[in-house]
Amino acid sequence: MITAMDVDHPDDDQRWDRRQRGETEVERLDRNWNSLLQELRVVQTGVQLLTGFLLTLPFQQRFDILGDDMRGVYLATVGCSVAATLLLIAPVGMHRLLFRRHRLAVLVSAAHRCAYAGLLLLGLALTGVTVIIFDAVAGTVAGIIAGALALAMFAVFWLVVPVLLRTRDVELPDL
Repeated sequence: MITAMDVDHPDDDQRWDRRQRGETEVERLDRNWNSLLQELRVVQTGVQLLTGFLLTLPFQQRFDILGDDMRGVYLATVGCSVAATLLLIAPVGMHRLLFRRHRLAVLVSAAHRCAYAGLLLLGLALTGVTVIIFDAVAGTVAGIIAGALALAMFAVFWLVVPVLLRTRDVELPDL
């Protein structure tokens, strides 16, 4: 049985890594940094494309069909998307500034928090895009319903499920 590890209080996790993996602190930090980079690679391209798409919308002929309320949703969505892009790319800039300064623990911790905040903002941006598209195609009620469903799905799959997995014992099947 594997028990949940608490990223906010990593002492138990670090002891487990030393005991089960035979890792030194530096090896653990290197592994954590590489794991974080792989996760960021998955979302960076998508969030950059989303932001680029959103930034071009006001220059399209049909943008005028958005009412004042939807323009507000659009602006909030652009804000979330730009902030998500910034936060999901920030670890690269941090790495460049901290390179060869032996600050890997600080880098991993700060990048973890940037990635987490960036993912939350990405979820909000995707929710906003869902509202805008459904509103433009099927009307305001459809936009609100689709946005609520999208937000609920992000909340469940990006927050609730991981928190449940993090705070409960997880049994892995025998292979």
